Amino acid sequence: MALWHAPIVASARDHGVADDDIRHALRNIIATADDPHDDDVILFLGPDRASNLIEIGVLVDNDGPVIIHAMPARPRRFHRDKE
Repeated sequence: MALWHAPIVASARDHGVADDDIRHALRNIIATADDPHDDDVILFLGPDRASNLIEIGVLVDNDGPVIIHAMPARPRRFHRDKE
């Protein structure tokens, strides 16, 4: 299943990010990060439909991915390694 088809649970809407923006960001991922609080969650960074960066938290378990978190991107979560 493609990530943008994963179910979106109520907690993903806590910060007011629209479902269409969540799905758009997941179709256009530009970075990923581990969630420091939960090993079963992966954070994805992508643009919403207005090109604002948002982060999406996806819980991955035996039943497949579930979108559990969405909010404006926090730069400290996504950083480039220094070369």
